[in-house]
Amino acid sequence: MARDYYEVLGVSRDATADQIQRAFRTLARKHHPDVNKDPAAEDRFKEVNEAYHVLSDPETRKRYDRFGEDFRQVPEDWEERVGAGAGGFQAGGFGGAGPSGARVRYGQGFGGAGGINIEDLFGDMFGGGGGFGPIPGADQEAVLELTVEEAYRGGKRQISLDGRNYGVNVPAGVIDGQPIRLAGEGGRGSGDGPAGDLYLRVRIKPHPRFRLDGRDVTVDLPVSPWEAVLGATVAVRTPGGEAKVKVPQGSSTGRRLRLRGEGMPNPRGAAGDLYAEIKVMVPPKPTARERELFEQLAAVSTFDPRRGR
Repeated sequence: MARDYYEVLGVSRDATADQIQRAFRTLARKHHPDVNKDPAAEDRFKEVNEAYHVLSDPETRKRYDRFGEDFRQVPEDWEERVGAGAGGFQAGGFGGAGPSGARVRYGQGFGGAGGINIEDLFGDMFGGGGGFGPIPGADQEAVLELTVEEAYRGGKRQISLDGRNYGVNVPAGVIDGQPIRLAGEGGRGSGDGPAGDLYLRVRIKPHPRFRLDGRDVTVDLPVSPWEAVLGATVAVRTPGGEAKVKVPQGSSTGRRLRLRGEGMPNPRGAAGDLYAEIKVMVPPKPTARERELFEQLAAVSTFDPRRGR
């Protein structure tokens, strides 16, 4: 199916000249090959440009509305010739209330069948002579991978994207999905327009020890059977280093101990919390003495973990 020029620009058939121009400027900025690296962007840009050239000129738009995709074959004085009753003119496919769709024939009436020079065209559209003023460059996005510790500490990092090096100041406590803005490092503008921004989207790598939920951090806390039974103060690893946590007596596997403010820092508010999740560990190969003591405990203890289950 041939595409309707109004559909290409995303405007209605009764759109005003200002609406057509705004739609064109938005799409041209989005799809220009200098700022959009999608392989399909150049074809889309050409399509948008042709649609605008047709619909921005009142006389050309009138012919297009009347004769559809064959409008190029219609002489400019068609209204005068029809009005004068001079027998009209011949052109196949004319008639009807307007086009059901307009076939894109880029290069026809825009530089010939040899195609188009994007740089020349972009200069014609947005520079000097009847242009539309400077067009800002498009914002761009990339992924910045960090470990949990790197996200916790923040600091300066050097990264390389598409052959370019950037210095990035990572705020302490960035979280997964958070953008870091590099002003003016996006797509370059045209017609003296400013460059767009580059947004680095933080992705925190999976960690063998820490599990993140926003700014809260969960870490497993291995304890011995006697520490779990009797209680103890033990060391726990946090993204910022080592902390001490008090294990209450009678703690079983799965109990969560909260360390307020020991999670990911927050430059604009309260830091997250760290949750130490207890895991009771037993000696994999007990010594003879350990085995003897456990046997004594088994003989005298009335504790049954399966009672009532």
